Amino acid sequence: MKALARTDIPTVDITGGAPELNPHFRWLVEQSHRLGRHIMDRCNLSVLLLPSQAELGEFLAQHQVEIIASLPSYQASQTDAQRGDGIFEKSLAALRLLNRLGYGRPDSGLVLNLVYNPVGAFLPPRQEAIETQFKKELRTKHGIEFNRLYTITNMPISRFLEFLIESGNYEQYMTRLAHAFNPAAAAAVMCRHTLSVGWDGRLYDCDFNQMLDLMVDHGAPSHIRDFDPAQLHHRRIVTRNHCYGCTAGSGSSCGGTVT
Repeated sequence: MKALARTDIPTVDITGGAPELNPHFRWLVEQSHRLGRHIMDRCNLSVLLLPSQAELGEFLAQHQVEIIASLPSYQASQTDAQRGDGIFEKSLAALRLLNRLGYGRPDSGLVLNLVYNPVGAFLPPRQEAIETQFKKELRTKHGIEFNRLYTITNMPISRFLEFLIESGNYEQYMTRLAHAFNPAAAAAVMCRHTLSVGWDGRLYDCDFNQMLDLMVDHGAPSHIRDFDPAQLHHRRIVTRNHCYGCTAGSGSSCGGTVT
């Protein structure tokens, strides 16, 4: 928090599976709110339904926290196939709870955005088109409203990398990403204007590098205790083959497409 207070960084983006379960989550939100920063919570939705988190939705609304939640599909079968049986209905219940609090409603000031990842070894569709489709389906069939839908390219790391290798799609997928390289997307990737801070204070150029344990390098500070805004602003970004995922087609970032 001391590092944040020394800067004019406008946004605190909190992620990590279910960050709300971290015992310091609400403290971080409160302190960031007092500093006048915009706060984003990468919420997995189901956490809002836990008995121990009964007041979480009200807390987020009170501090005007923007919620970004993953929803693989507007169809139950596809969502459950990717996330597990019953997840679709739990997600809908959580979205309805957020709507009742004002999230996703016009003029409420409470922003609710969804995230879509394609199921399989291919690039996501055009963001605007699938957003329109999601809004129509969720509104007409379930009475659910949200603000924006972000499409994010599946990155060849972690479980998706294992899937690519096991299914024999790794080479084909990497070739597809490389052939879709877009210089305009490369100029706007998130690592150029964001910094990822691990639970232990270690610094990374992005969340994907954090998953791969690729810390900030090339002489720039790699821990929050040595935080130096000037050095980090001009740092050389650590790259690997997975970076093609962010630079393919319309680009991919924590806020969806970049071009």
